[in-house]
Amino acid sequence: MTLLSRFAGLARDIVFANYFGVRAATDAFFVAFKIPNFLRRLFAEGAFSQAFVPILSEVKARRDEEAVRDLVSHVAGTLGILLLGVTFLGVIGAPVIISIFGAGFLIEGNEDKFALSVAMLRFTFPYILFIALAALASGILNTYRQFAVPAFTPVFLNLILIIMAVGISPYLDEPVMSLAWGVFIAGVVQLGFQLPVVARLGMLPGPRWGWYHEGVTRIRRLMLPAIFGSSVVQISLLMDTLIASFLVTGSVTWIYFSDRLVEFPVGVFGVALATVILPNLSQKHALDSPRQFFNLMDWAMRWAVAVSIPAMVGLFVLAGPVLVTLFGYGEFSLRDIEMSRLSLMAYTLGLPAFILVKVLASGFFSRQDTSTPVRAAIHAMLANVFLKLILVGLLLLVVFDGVHMGLALATALAAYINCGLLYYWLKRQGIFYFDAGWWLFILRIMLASVIMGGVLWRFAGQTVAWYGQDLFSRVIWLSIWVLMGVMLFTVVLLILGIKPQQFLRPSRP
Repeated sequence: MTLLSRFAGLARDIVFANYFGVRAATDAFFVAFKIPNFLRRLFAEGAFSQAFVPILSEVKARRDEEAVRDLVSHVAGTLGILLLGVTFLGVIGAPVIISIFGAGFLIEGNEDKFALSVAMLRFTFPYILFIALAALASGILNTYRQFAVPAFTPVFLNLILIIMAVGISPYLDEPVMSLAWGVFIAGVVQLGFQLPVVARLGMLPGPRWGWYHEGVTRIRRLMLPAIFGSSVVQISLLMDTLIASFLVTGSVTWIYFSDRLVEFPVGVFGVALATVILPNLSQKHALDSPRQFFNLMDWAMRWAVAVSIPAMVGLFVLAGPVLVTLFGYGEFSLRDIEMSRLSLMAYTLGLPAFILVKVLASGFFSRQDTSTPVRAAIHAMLANVFLKLILVGLLLLVVFDGVHMGLALATALAAYINCGLLYYWLKRQGIFYFDAGWWLFILRIMLASVIMGGVLWRFAGQTVAWYGQDLFSRVIWLSIWVLMGVMLFTVVLLILGIKPQQFLRPSRP
């Protein structure tokens, strides 16, 4: 279901590129869309889910159904009222918010871009209200092992935005405005889709205010540090948008498309894996089963490494062909392809860290420890700011275009710092560590990935050659090279002694 959702998101971005291209209006929309999207990942899918699911899993494991319903009711009421207030302030204060997160739009000559961003933010900002309540419903369903419906829910956002772009935008004076309307509509639909399934579980809440309710208080205490600790990547991406707003027109959009392609494997695998293991790890911790906890972490980490490293190599090598095949039509020019390729290659270098952080952070959140990831995130954030300033400054000295690549590279490097610190503290606490066989496992994965990447680099061709082909040829040849890469990687792994049984299930205690 997560894969289906990501394919729908990919289709959405193809439509965006084809219908709107890269211009001032698209920069304005992506800023207006990224702000509530950032809040969604920060609060709804980030800190809230990581605090709510462990507490709900513990109550479910140790108490009766009435206690679970009581917790859900008080959380729903408290969250809903707070988000109504936040949404009101966000809509009223839209000019101030755009001034902060799109400060480059305040420069003389960008007045229209600023005004359009403000107008669209007033439609996109309420999305956080609906999607946070949808995250509450998702947390309930995931705890009860109903993973399919929450994973499918994002499809509605993508489908509605496609419909608005294709069916509504041609009739508007500013076509991009249709996308802002679509974000609002999608939030309502995503929440409404999950509520009947929650009701069938007997968990549809009658919202009640409960700021001092025992469960709400515990969730609040866990959320505060998790707000920062779980979202270092998202904060970094938002900073990319802020700095890019000062660069040449198109920089925000180039970074958006690059980020979306990196988010594809992160969402398909990293988010899905973390979503599945979090309630299971929480249950193992609640039942005091440290060996089973360790085995589940080990299994998830092997999957993360085995997928993320070849995905990094493959996407890095095929960055140009992938961008041409998906977006190289209509208003999206060859220059846009080349500029997006630079930031995509830089982001791709951080792909293993982006995915591993999802798994490693779950090891802390499942134990209701949100303070340790905060320490890692603080170090990573400071390093990220420093790296952005250094890399962007250096690139400004040597190139006219492509400066936005420095933003992506800084984000990738900072993710490794976050990842390394999380692993170090898990190991120091004896929660999880790499045993003797792990380094040989990683070496084999890297060797197979390098061989695969070398073959693709040698034979797949240059971006300009791909741009000259028609749609059918692009799709066929990209499919062939991706399939060949996967087959070559798999064969080399088998030759090197990696057995499929290692990935089937966690080791027995």
